[in-house]
Formats: sequence, structure tokens, C-alpha cells
Amino acid sequence: MAERVALYLQDAHPIPDGIKYVQYAEQRGFEAVWQAESRLVRDAVVPMAAFAATTRRIKVGSGVINNWTRNAALIAATYLTLDDLAPDRILCGIGAWWDPLAKNVGIDRRKPLQAMREVVTVVRDLLAMKRVTFHGEFVHVTGIELDIVHGRRAPRNVPIYIGATGPQMMELTGEIADGVVLNYLVSPKYNESAMERLEAGAKKAGRKVDDIDRPQLVVCSLDADRKKALDNARKLVTQYLGQQPHIMKASGVSQALLDEINQVLTWPATEAQIEEAMRLVPDDVVQLITASGTPDECRAKVEEYKAAGATCPILYPLGDDVKAMIDAFAVT
Repeated sequence: MAERVALYLQDAHPIPDGIKYVQYAEQRGFEAVWQAESRLVRDAVVPMAAFAATTRRIKVGSGVINNWTRNAALIAATYLTLDDLAPDRILCGIGAWWDPLAKNVGIDRRKPLQAMREVVTVVRDLLAMKRVTFHGEFVHVTGIELDIVHGRRAPRNVPIYIGATGPQMMELTGEIADGVVLNYLVSPKYNESAMERLEAGAKKAGRKVDDIDRPQLVVCSLDADRKKALDNARKLVTQYLGQQPHIMKASGVSQALLDEINQVLTWPATEAQIEEAMRLVPDDVVQLITASGTPDECRAKVEEYKAAGATCPILYPLGDDVKAMIDAFAVT
């Protein structure tokens, strides 16, 4: 269906099952798998290593680690090690994390743009096999390098992608990153402002927006039974409508619906509240911010994201049959 397509895995499946899905995606021509690391549930690096060790061609990315809990030197050493395992197949996706989780583990995410710039700069220089001295506000290293005694000392081909959502981080991404991981649960229309900010950042570095890879996370709930597919996505959409109303409004969701949902949900929301709020969310809103429905509907929605600037859909399977989703988007 598409020349480029990727798979996204969180923690819904045991890692051995994830390995099988990644191997199957590789067989069907998928370009990459991106492993989530968001909540305190599953580290990205361990499954990335498992996927890299059990495949031959597919690229393996973090979608995304944060730039606070691993220092820049450790990030570089980690991705060097992954590249040793799967040369030229590793993608470093990194994001600014989020509160309240960061705050609850003792991280003060002040000046996130400056912190991201410093970390990306040092990680890139280390992976280029440079000897690095850098004293910024957040990163302090003196005369360090990746101390390879045995193995390849050549610069490593590990592209750096920033998981950006806000306009300022999007602009920084356009300036300093190899690519952006565009967020999920937004409408294709929401991408318009993202492209503008990426373009503005790219100009600062003498680049164009097309010099920046732009894969996008897309929630995909696919089933031959259209109602089942939509209902599988409705719970996630409902929670997001309550948690991120500003993003949902920018995606075209009516304020009236957001107000109705907020009258039902409190945070943390109970299962009963979520079930009640789900009844308020119509099918068209589910399909506004996800690729949900029949295989044809899902493929059509993904084409909308591509038309809005995404270069490669990263499909987040919500349905029970992950292989069916892979088959629906197979390249080979």
C-alpha cells in the first residue's frame, strides 16, 4: 500500500510476542519498528535489543526515550551498543518527557528546549567518534569519547529523531534533528502547524523541511467488523479528549463535546467514568484522530496523514489481530 510503513509497540504484548510481530512486519516489507517508553512500565532499550537481535533488515527505533534520566554520554554508549548489534539499523528517538511523571520521580523539567539542544549536540558528537568537551546549563562533559578498544571506531549512522508536540520543540527539531516523530491522536489538520514550525527551524540551519524525516505515530484499530474496530479505539480517544483538550480542540474537536466529557471525567478517572464518557464520543470523532474501521477506512486515513506531511506512518495496533493490521499495510 505504501512505500514506507512502520510498526509501533508499547507494552500491550509480551516481548516474545512482540518479537514475532516485528519479524512478521519485516517479512511484509515494513521499514521499522518503534518501541515506546512512556509510563513506568517498559524500558525501550531491552525490547529494541531483542528486536534487533532477531531480525535482519528492519530498522529499530526508540519511540521515545527521554533526555532527563539517562545522561548524554550514557545515551551515546547505549545507541553505540545497539548499533554494534544491528549496524545501520538503529534510530534514536528522544523526547522531553512529561509531567506529572517526571516531577514525581524528582525531575525538574525546566528549560526543556535548552536541555534537549545540549543532549542532542553531545550525543551526536560522541556517535561521530569525536572527543567532546561541552559545558552547558544541563550537560557537562570534559574530554570524553566513546572508548572503543575492540570493534568499529568509525562514526556511527544513528539518526536522531525528536518526539516533538509543542511548536517551540517542533521548531528546535527542524533546526537540530535528523527527523521528528510526530505524535498520535491528532487530526491530519493538526500537522499543518507542525510543518510550519519545522520549516522555520530548518531555515535556521540552512535546510528545508524535506531534509527532515517526518514519521508519524498513528493509532490504528482495524477490523472487518467496523463497530468492533471503532469501539476498540473509543476508550483511548475518550481518555485523551479528557487529558489533552487543548490538542483535541486544535485538531477540530468541538468545545461542546470537550465540556461534556470534562463534566463526567475526573483525574485519575475511574473505569465507570470512562465507560460513561465513551458514550458521548461519536464515531466521526474517533475517526478524526485515529485510523479506525475497516481495512479500507484505515488505509484511507493513513493517506490523509501522509498528505498532511507525514513521511512514514508508524502504526500503533489497537485491535486483537496485529498480523491482520500488518497485512493490510504490507509492502511485500
